Amino acid sequence: MLIRNFAKASCAMAALMLAGCEGGVLDPKGQVGIDEKQLIVIATLLMLIVVIPVIVMTLYFAWKYRDGRDHEIYAPKWAHSKTIELVVWCVPIVIVGILGVITWHSTHKLDPYQPLEHEAEPITVEVVSLNWKWLFIYPEQGIASVNELAFPANVPVNFKISSDTAMNSFFIPQLGSQIYSMAGMTTKLHLIANEPGTYKGISANYSGAGFTGMKFNAIATPTRDDFNAWVAKVKREGAALGPESYRELAKESSNNPVSYYASVSDGLFEQIVMQYMHHHQMPAHEGMAMPAVTLHGQSHEQVHASESSNTTGGEH
Repeated sequence: MLIRNFAKASCAMAALMLAGCEGGVLDPKGQVGIDEKQLIVIATLLMLIVVIPVIVMTLYFAWKYRDGRDHEIYAPKWAHSKTIELVVWCVPIVIVGILGVITWHSTHKLDPYQPLEHEAEPITVEVVSLNWKWLFIYPEQGIASVNELAFPANVPVNFKISSDTAMNSFFIPQLGSQIYSMAGMTTKLHLIANEPGTYKGISANYSGAGFTGMKFNAIATPTRDDFNAWVAKVKREGAALGPESYRELAKESSNNPVSYYASVSDGLFEQIVMQYMHHHQMPAHEGMAMPAVTLHGQSHEQVHASESSNTTGGEH
């Protein structure tokens, strides 16, 4: 009866744990996610080669030599066994070696900076993390959206990622790798969805009070025409995103709804990145309509003047 109840409880626990895998890294919908799941499964199985025998032997020896087993052989002078030494040293060494080879290969294959090899032409999305929302800029389409990301299924997406606030982590668990967004820096990530659907996107790095509402939907449309229809919807319903409207957007706010921008100032993403690089001149950008100003209201000249004044004051 005890064993039967234990088996039922184990099955219920396993079903509960597997239900939690839906929509996560163990339920991938993109090639990068599938490769990462295979890596997790292989590494786990290799480690279980050591873990399971250790657990079984621990339980077995505790039962075999329990109190009252006086008839068991007692060998207090036993000290060494070449067979045991070979097993306990060789097996972990072989496993570590195999894991090292797999990790080296996977590290290069799943490099987030490496473009995906695919016959379809990729699209580019510029991602900016704000307090506490995600801004997605489509430079090729000239649009932007907040907390909603769309792209065609079976088409590689090249993400350029930065931040206009604290460090965050851009992560769509079902599509694959996560990567950090940092102010004044640009990171890259390449993902693809193997099938259409709506996947949850999050920040995997705590960034303050509104962190829990910093989520978005990643919509993989069935066809490129469906994606073009979404672009047309954004252009039809959205407003313009320029320096003034961006400054309003960048203000702290929590649990932000989805919003669209029908047009975006040329070079906005580069402006967001370079505003923190006070001592570096932003390179000329063809067609840039924005003046060389920081997006928080100070020009580079004002910043330099302020720094010079502070330095002079310090000398006095």
